[in-house]
Amino acid sequence: MIESSRSLQSAGSFAGTWVKPSLLLSCISLTLFWTLYALDFLVFDHLFGVEQGTEPLLSRYFSFSPEAITDALSALAGVVAAILGIVITVVSIDVQLSAARFAGITKMFSRDRTNLLVIGFYVVVCVCGLWLSVALKSDYVPHLALSMMLVLTTLSVVLMVPYFGYVFGFLEPMNIIAKIRQEALNMAKRGAEHRGESEASKEQESLLRSMEELTDIASGSISGKDKIIASGAVDALKDLALGYLGHKSGAKEAWFRVHQSIRKNPDFVAMDPESLSDLEERHTWVEWKVMRQYLGIYNEALGTMRDINYLIAIDTRYLGEAAARAQDDELVRLVYRFMNSYLRATLNAKDIRTAYNVLNQYRLLVESMLEAGQEEAALEGLRHMIYYGHVSFDRKLTFVTETVAYDVSALVQVAHESSRAIELPMLDSFLELDRPLRALSQENALIGVRKAQVKLAAFYLSQGLEERARRIADDMREEPEERLKAIRTALLAVKSKDFWEITDRGRNFDFMPDAERRYLPCFFEWLGVEPESPGLGSA
Repeated sequence: MIESSRSLQSAGSFAGTWVKPSLLLSCISLTLFWTLYALDFLVFDHLFGVEQGTEPLLSRYFSFSPEAITDALSALAGVVAAILGIVITVVSIDVQLSAARFAGITKMFSRDRTNLLVIGFYVVVCVCGLWLSVALKSDYVPHLALSMMLVLTTLSVVLMVPYFGYVFGFLEPMNIIAKIRQEALNMAKRGAEHRGESEASKEQESLLRSMEELTDIASGSISGKDKIIASGAVDALKDLALGYLGHKSGAKEAWFRVHQSIRKNPDFVAMDPESLSDLEERHTWVEWKVMRQYLGIYNEALGTMRDINYLIAIDTRYLGEAAARAQDDELVRLVYRFMNSYLRATLNAKDIRTAYNVLNQYRLLVESMLEAGQEEAALEGLRHMIYYGHVSFDRKLTFVTETVAYDVSALVQVAHESSRAIELPMLDSFLELDRPLRALSQENALIGVRKAQVKLAAFYLSQGLEERARRIADDMREEPEERLKAIRTALLAVKSKDFWEITDRGRNFDFMPDAERRYLPCFFEWLGVEPESPGLGSA
C-alpha cells in the first residue's frame, strides 16, 4: 500500500511538474500560430490578392522549398544550441550557489536521472539540428526529418520552463534533505541484505557519508540561524533511524560488523576497541552513529538554538519508543546513554531551560517503557533521572532537581495506574532523591522535592493506599515543622492547573486535583503539623 501510494504521488508530481506546463505552453503557442496562419490563408490572402493555388492549408505549410528554407535550417540549429547554453548557465549558477551551502550537492545533482535525461535530450536535439542543417540540397528537402526537428525544437523551448521549475525544486533545502535521507535509507536497506563483506562495506561507507552530510546541513543552519533547515536535517536523521529499524530484523550478520571502510571514521577511530566490539555484538552501530551525530549537533546548538536541543531530545525519544516496541533492549540502553549525555552537556552549560524541556522528554520516554511492558528499562531510566537530579543539585541548579522530583513522582503514579510490579522499587528510589539535600540543608531544592513527595502521598490516599502514603510520611518525619507548614501552604495556594507562563508541560507543578487536595490535612496530621486556621489556604 505504501509503495502504491508513493507511485501515485510520483505520477502526480510528474504530471504537475512536466506534463501540464508543457502541454499548456505548447497548446497556447501552437494554437496562436495556427490561428494566425489559418487567418492569413483563408482571409487575408484574398484581401491582398495573393494567389493561393489549389493546395490545402497543411499541405501548403509543409511544402518546404529548398531555396526558401536554407537560412531557416541554420537558425533552427542555432536556436537549440542557444537553449542548451541558457539551460546549462542557469543550472550551473543554481547548483554552485547550493553547493556553497550544502556538501555533496554537485554529485547528487549530476547523478539525478531527470537532470541527465533533460540535458541528454537537449544535446540530442542539438546534434540532430547540426546534421539537418547540411542535409538540404538544391533539389531535395528531407520533409520527415525537418518536420521532426520542428517538433523537437518546439519541445526544447517549451521544456525550459518546467525544467527550471524542477531544478529550483530539486535545490530547495528541504528537498535536498529528503533526497539524502531516502538515499541513505536505500543504502542501509541494500547493505542489510548483502551477505558479502565487500558489498556491505561499500554501503556502510555510503551510509555514513549521507549521515554526515545531514549533520553538516544541520550545523551550517545553526550557524546561520536557520531553524527550519536545521530542524529538517535533525528530523531526517530520526526518520532514517526509524526506517532502518524496519529492515534491521532481516539484516545479515555481515552488515552488523564495523568494516575497515568505516573504522577510519572519526567517530569510530577514537573508540576503545572493546566498545567498538560491543557495538558489533549488540548490532547497534547504525543507531549509535545517528545519535552520535545528534550529540554533536546538540552541543553546537546549546545556548544558541535551544529549539534544536528540544527537537533532538524528542527525536531520540521516538527512537527509544520504537526500540521498546521492537523489544530491542540493547538499543533502549543506548538511547538512555545518549539522553544522559544530553543532560550532562546541558548541566555543564548550566542551561536550566533546556534541562527542564529535555527532562520532560526523558519522563515521556520512561512512560513509554512502562506502556510497552519494559519494566526494568523504566526503572533504569527513573534511576538515571534521580542521578541527574543529584548532579544538578551539586551544581546549584536547584530548579532542575525540583523538576526531576515532579517528573519522578508522575512516573510512580503512572506505574501504579498501569499496575506495574516495579511501582514500589520506583517509590523507594524516589524517596532517596532528597537524602543528599537533607545532609546539606539546601532549603529551596529540598522543599521542591518534598512537595512532589507530598503530592504523591495525597494521590495514594485518594486511591485508598494508606500504607504507601505512610511510607512517604515516615520518610518525612524528621522534617522541621516550619518546613512542613511552608510545603502545605504552597500546595494549598495553587488553584489553577495552568502555569502563568507558556511551557511545553503546560501544567503547574504544585497543582493538585480536589480529589487529592482534600487529603493534605490528614497527611500533615500524621506528621504532627497543627491544622491551619479556618479560611487560610482553603481549597
